[in-house]
Amino acid sequence: MIPSQAKGSVSDIESAQTPGQVEVSVVMPCLNEAETLETCIRKALDFFARSRVSGEVVVADNGSTDGSIDIARGAGARVVHVEKKGYGNALMGGFEAAKGKYLIMGDADDSYDFQNLMPFIEKLRAGYDVVMGNRFRGGIKKGAMPWHHRYIGNPVLTGVLNLFFRSGIGDAHCGLRGLSREAFNGLHLRTTGMEFASEMVVKAAYRLKMTEVPTVLSPDGRSRPPHLRSFRDGWRHLRFLMLLAPKWALMIPGGLMGLTGLVLMMLLWVGPLHMGQTVFDVHTMLLASMLVIVGYQAVTIGFAARIFALQQEIGPPSRALRWGFQVLNLERGLIAGAAVVVAGLVLIGYVALVWSAHGFGPLDVTRTLRPVLLGTMLIALGMQTLLMSLFYSMLGLGLRQD
Repeated sequence: MIPSQAKGSVSDIESAQTPGQVEVSVVMPCLNEAETLETCIRKALDFFARSRVSGEVVVADNGSTDGSIDIARGAGARVVHVEKKGYGNALMGGFEAAKGKYLIMGDADDSYDFQNLMPFIEKLRAGYDVVMGNRFRGGIKKGAMPWHHRYIGNPVLTGVLNLFFRSGIGDAHCGLRGLSREAFNGLHLRTTGMEFASEMVVKAAYRLKMTEVPTVLSPDGRSRPPHLRSFRDGWRHLRFLMLLAPKWALMIPGGLMGLTGLVLMMLLWVGPLHMGQTVFDVHTMLLASMLVIVGYQAVTIGFAARIFALQQEIGPPSRALRWGFQVLNLERGLIAGAAVVVAGLVLIGYVALVWSAHGFGPLDVTRTLRPVLLGTMLIALGMQTLLMSLFYSMLGLGLRQD
């Protein structure tokens, strides 16, 4: 179901076709695209006529003030007004209003090849749910893509997405892509901005049958700068992927960090560690305790991010988390956290007794600092467990009800 804020109202110019008569809807998000919009629409309509494909062009207008709406209507497109701003909002509003069995999205800047949509349609007809365009296989014309997008941004973001989610897609950020009506309804897309493109691929990777076809990218025909902001939108994509894959961004690094610190704590608990002329003692143990605490925090925050993604239906399902909510409930988490805090307090209490026995005077740091470090670390871990147990319980209400 599409979020209410993404829906748009269809203009008074309606096609005479019924939903069953339209096979393909080309949806173009639009925000002040007067220079290139008509060209894109006519190319798509010309393709439909030449290929004998029953289709329509839907322009999802996101608040244009440059005459784009009148241009779109004059060129033969239907206009859908989407009030809520954002790339994702515009496309979801357009998809919702489209009548086609298959939906093809593409920017209205004349950079995508709307005259050669048959590879997308053939794959959709063959039963694929999502068909991605691949600009690196189809060809990128001179001046069509900045060098840092071509050789850094797109390869890095696509590589990260494939590492995290194993999509197998070679160009995960191509804006020309197709999907079936059933796929769109089943994906429950949520993001409203540029992250929409990544969300579609991530969800399709573990739910649907997906493939890609070559497509050509040309220089866009606008005289103004694009809406895309390289570093801002690149970071938004990367941030979104990290939220959906906290295992790689938080849990694995945090686990390695905590394990390293724990091993060092165990080695140094019995006394100084000598490696040649180098001696590791209580100062190293202090750093090791920090590694354990920070690593544990990263792991627990990673679980929270994973739960949030599941709650918002923007991440892959997890049987492990659902099982965890049945076994590791709030009460058990509170008991475990309290037990660890008590253990830490016992160690601190032991040192306090030693200090008392010495008349609260100077202590032998090499003897007393070890239990103090271990005790303070346990108290920090126990308090983190108590707090995160409460937080998990709030986040996981819906998961426990499923």
